Amino acid sequence: MPEIIRKQVIPGDVIASGDYRPGSFVERRGNDLIALRVGLAEVIRSDAKVIPLSGSYIPRVEDQIVGKVVNTTGYGWEIDINSCFLGYLPAQFVFGRDFSPATHDLNSRFAIGDLLLAKIEAFDRSRDPQLSIRGPGFGKIPRGELVRISPTKVPRLIGKKGYMVKMIGNMTHCDIRVGQNGLVVLAGPPEGVLKAVKAVELIEQEAHMADLTQKVEAFLSSGA
Repeated sequence: MPEIIRKQVIPGDVIASGDYRPGSFVERRGNDLIALRVGLAEVIRSDAKVIPLSGSYIPRVEDQIVGKVVNTTGYGWEIDINSCFLGYLPAQFVFGRDFSPATHDLNSRFAIGDLLLAKIEAFDRSRDPQLSIRGPGFGKIPRGELVRISPTKVPRLIGKKGYMVKMIGNMTHCDIRVGQNGLVVLAGPPEGVLKAVKAVELIEQEAHMADLTQKVEAFLSSGA
């Protein structure tokens, strides 16, 4: 496996020097790669990037998100996606091309307060992002505990190749739905959900730590 180097940084810190490609929140100044945000710097192979520790969610096309239905219109649902933007799910994406507000009841599919796993279908900042639930696994989340974390810490919760979130799910017997917008839904036995919520909170608090995976595994293995 390639060597992975991680360290806490603030804007202006030198992450690495030499022939590295600057990634997210990194810029090159001469021979040095400089951090542009407070976060966890990560150097893998020839790439250097910073995982920010704070920031609001800005939608990106193809992002998987968790949202809550907050309103229905004649032609779709308005969805809280934990952003300054409000997501919109067109009814035509759910009922099909023959959708008619005169013959279809939107509340028969999704009601106010329902949680959905969706993806960003389109977004150009000139209007609210358009959502879709087309594809396996997307749609209404029937039950679960909703937890909010900083969207910038979602990569740490998911882990490399999904290792972290799979470990939490396996060790707590919970089904975990993670949105890249920082909304997480956990479902399972009550004691498992409680443990999983605490593990997510631990990641939220210590996302900057290089030994985070070991800390979370030790917590889940303990009787705490």
